[in-house]
Amino acid sequence: MSEQVIEELEAVMEVTDGALAKVLEVRDSQEDEPGGLALLIDVTGVNGVDYVYDLAFVPVLELPDDCHRWAVPAVGDNALEMAVGGESRSKLAGATLDLPSNPVQGGLVIRNPNRPNPLGDVAQLDLTGEVPERIEQLLVQSVNPMLASHGGFATLVGVDGHTAYVTMGGGCQGCAMSQATLTEGIQRAILEAVPEITEVVDATDHSAGDNPFYS
Repeated sequence: MSEQVIEELEAVMEVTDGALAKVLEVRDSQEDEPGGLALLIDVTGVNGVDYVYDLAFVPVLELPDDCHRWAVPAVGDNALEMAVGGESRSKLAGATLDLPSNPVQGGLVIRNPNRPNPLGDVAQLDLTGEVPERIEQLLVQSVNPMLASHGGFATLVGVDGHTAYVTMGGGCQGCAMSQATLTEGIQRAILEAVPEITEVVDATDHSAGDNPFYS
C-alpha cells in the first residue's frame, strides 16, 4: 500500500479520561497489534433527532485519505490515535467521547452538540440562479416535501440584503411547533444551502392559523 498523507491537526472531539482508559483497555487486550491502530469514528446515518455512529479500530496505514487524525496522550507512550472521516468532521466537531452516565449500560457514548437537520441534508442539492431563486428551489425541492406530511408549506416572501423572510402556511400556520420547525429546519437549510443569507425571519401571522397540525 502506498504511503498516505493524513491530516493531523487539533482534536475534533474530546475524549474523557474514563473513555480513554476503556478504549485503551479494549484495544490492548483484544487487538493483535494495538500500537498500529487508530480509533476511527464516522457518522453513518440518522436516527430520529440524533446521528448514528460507527467506531472501529483501523490500522493507521489503512485509514481513508480524507481522515482528520490526532493523538490523545495517555500514560507513558500509550497514546490513542484518533481519526474522523472527512464527511463526518463537521458533524462531530465539539463532541465528546465518554462513558455512559449509568455504569450498568456499559460501552461508550458520544455526547454531540450537533444535530441532523430535521428537513434532511441539503448539501447535495443543485441550486442555481440569484439568491431568491435558489431559496425558492430549496423550498420546493427539500423543505416543502417534508412539511407536506404535516399539511404545511413554506413560502419565500422576499430577500432584503442578507436576510430572507419566510412564511409558513397550511398546517404550519398557527402550529405550536412551527417556530421550532423554522429554527431547526428551514433556517438551517437556507443558511447551509445559500451562504449569502445570514438570517432567516419568520414573517408568518400565526394568529391567523385555523388548522394547526398540533393542538
